[in-house]
Amino acid sequence: MIGFILSVILTVIPFWMVMEGTASHQTILITVVAMAVIQIFVHLVYFLHMNTSSEERWNLIALAFTALIIAIVVVGSLWIMYNLNINMMVH
Repeated sequence: MIGFILSVILTVIPFWMVMEGTASHQTILITVVAMAVIQIFVHLVYFLHMNTSSEERWNLIALAFTALIIAIVVVGSLWIMYNLNINMMVH
């Protein structure tokens, strides 16, 4: 129940800030990103039951490896698109 309540709170805060519109765009962006990162950890702990015990060590290693592969694919794709954009420009 704690995980559900935290997830709802972490969803409502950024939603309210965007709908209210009184904060600056930079503040809203920082808040939305921060709440998203916190919510990722809440989901990992309360819904996927990830912890640092020795039984869960392989799950954490698999999660870290998955994050590494995703980062390599995203950064590599951005790098390729940037270089394509530079090389395709009319000189």
